[in-house]
Amino acid sequence: MKTLGVLGGMSWESTALYYRWLNEGVRQRLGGLHSAPLLLWSCDFAQIAQWQQQGQWQLGGQALAQAARQLQQAGAEGLLLATNTMHKVAQEIEAAVDIPLLHIADATGQALVAQGIRQPLLLATAYTMEQDFYRQHLRQHWGIEVQVPEATERAEIQRIIFAELCQGVIAPSSQDWARQLVAQQQTDGLILGCTELGLLLPPEQQALPVLDSARLHVQAALDWMLD
Repeated sequence: MKTLGVLGGMSWESTALYYRWLNEGVRQRLGGLHSAPLLLWSCDFAQIAQWQQQGQWQLGGQALAQAARQLQQAGAEGLLLATNTMHKVAQEIEAAVDIPLLHIADATGQALVAQGIRQPLLLATAYTMEQDFYRQHLRQHWGIEVQVPEATERAEIQRIIFAELCQGVIAPSSQDWARQLVAQQQTDGLILGCTELGLLLPPEQQALPVLDSARLHVQAALDWMLD
């Protein structure tokens, strides 16, 4: 197996899922006592979130690029950035190292194409829904035209992610609101484009095809590690 470097902590709630799923995936594929060879760098998310709010993305990019270099020096053969939003600085991370970065939008795009989903609804942080870095990647590389909710709905999703999910809170009222939002949309699929949203909207409980970006990212990483 190849050794995977994980840039995590954004938030640690979802990074913990990544760690568990990667190890469970290796055990399922190889059996016995096998587990995933991982190097984990976990940030203080408060600093990253502050830079996001202030629009100082270059500072976040610099911090993650430095962390990526450290993981490569420690022996990582590839990188996984365990968050959707900070893929805004994916190019800065890639430029800092000589090992591949497994892009979360590629894992999602591949699954969308395989299922014939062309105009999915994207639920994510406001940064990911409103800025073009994620939607443009899916459009240019996979031919996917992404829809997003209205402004008031985007603001509520942002609140749920940062005030609840990133702090370990799964509120039934928020789950009900999110299910109603999804039920009202005219779409052929749903992208959970924030790595915490699977906690709010478990894919197996939804009536339409749901693509959980975090789970798809893990599956792509497992394919790479075991190739």
